Amino acid sequence: MEKQVFQERAAGVLLHISSLPGAYGIGSLGKKAYEFVDSLVRCGVRYWQVLPLVQTGYGDSPYQSVYSGSGNPYFIDLEQLAQEKLLKKTELFFCRYKGGSVDYTWLYQTRYKVLRLAFSRFDTRREDFVSFVREGRFEGYALFQALKEKFDGASFDRWPREYKFAQARALTSFRAEHEKEVLFWLFVQFMFFRQWKKLKAYANERGVYFIGDIPLYVAYDSVDVWLNPRLFKLNPDLSMKKVAGVPPDYFSETGQLWGNPVYRWNVHKKENYAWWTERFRQAFDLYDVVRADHFRGFDRYYEIDAGAKTAVHGVWKAGPKKELFEAAEQKLGRLNLIAEDLGTLDRGVYRLMAETGYPGMKVLEFAFDGNRRNPHLPKNISENCVCYTGTHDNDTLYGYIKGLQGEELRLFRRELSRVLKTEGEPPARGAAAQTDAIVRLALKSKARLAVIPVQDLLRLDSRSRMNVPSTSGDNWKFRLKSTVSDQVLSVLKRQPSEKPM
Repeated sequence: MEKQVFQERAAGVLLHISSLPGAYGIGSLGKKAYEFVDSLVRCGVRYWQVLPLVQTGYGDSPYQSVYSGSGNPYFIDLEQLAQEKLLKKTELFFCRYKGGSVDYTWLYQTRYKVLRLAFSRFDTRREDFVSFVREGRFEGYALFQALKEKFDGASFDRWPREYKFAQARALTSFRAEHEKEVLFWLFVQFMFFRQWKKLKAYANERGVYFIGDIPLYVAYDSVDVWLNPRLFKLNPDLSMKKVAGVPPDYFSETGQLWGNPVYRWNVHKKENYAWWTERFRQAFDLYDVVRADHFRGFDRYYEIDAGAKTAVHGVWKAGPKKELFEAAEQKLGRLNLIAEDLGTLDRGVYRLMAETGYPGMKVLEFAFDGNRRNPHLPKNISENCVCYTGTHDNDTLYGYIKGLQGEELRLFRRELSRVLKTEGEPPARGAAAQTDAIVRLALKSKARLAVIPVQDLLRLDSRSRMNVPSTSGDNWKFRLKSTVSDQVLSVLKRQPSEKPM
């Protein structure tokens, strides 16, 4: 894949699998996904960016997973299961959902029942499944999920001591006693990865490549922490000692408490970053390009005492810096990473960006604030970066513009008009025209890759926003009502660069 990445100008679309249209309550790896690939091919779009494909946990966030290497069972295409005689067409009818946005409560109450029904008809002796199980990659995940079922969903730190501390003898005995339950969770991962690899191969063969996402931190109540407590700052009883967050800033007087356990980087170093190297290997098994979330945390990270009410009294600590990436690349070769370098940066982050050479991110929604040195302005965008109109954490571009008022609106209009004139673009009046104009600016930028969220292509308002950081309860629910037309995607044409790359 390395030869294709960032060697020529290209465009991509940001659309998570969950947001695909369809009849069963959430996007899947089925027909609509293949149709979207076909549309991208017809329109000359090279990249499809998705959020983490992991099984979601608390809050339904793809950035809080029960296992960072898992696949989301909700994405398994039920119609393919029916084609394999694991479900009946009449049973599919009862899985249909007429609502618009994703209803995770409904999914949780209904989808696993259907998947268990499919598993009851599945031959666990078939050769490819036996090979998958023997590989052992998801053994820990399956045990974790089976133990969750036994203890009514309780966090692993509340399990009986022998299970909490993952004692080998206890786990061996538990597996023998609950083999069917363990095999069910292996079955859902087998089906997810079988369907995903089929879709990815279909896309790659047609010149479409996937950009995925690897979060910096993992959830506390996860397989990652349960089986590797030495790698995290925990107390002897495995409760959290230090948690991640960000300090007070312009947006929050008390900072942000993320609540994820932070790493014992000294232990990772002693083990030559083997755990992270495996995470990268798994990520590149899934995706062609990987966006490293919260890249600044590899240089320095902010940690707070577990149990603190705010992030005010946290401290900055040194991260692994370039050592981690050197160790991973020594085993895996050059990593096709995009560094998510947004937010407040310092010299250490800039140095790490320069040392690794990974492309960073520019977001045009941040550009028009009146600061001529704003790094997100088109004139300040270099080739070695990825230009976005917005990300999954931003308001939609149309929604953002509609929400501007007073001095912010005046500045935005003035700066956008100035940039459009400089770039040889016609004036844009009104939120719809301004949205389209900013999309064109992203595509005209010097950045080798421009990625446009599907909401911005469709000029959708704030109701279609994917996530509002530091909130819960109403995120990750956006879904398309219908397939994106070729007419919409056809605007994603990159002009040739002024000089050869």
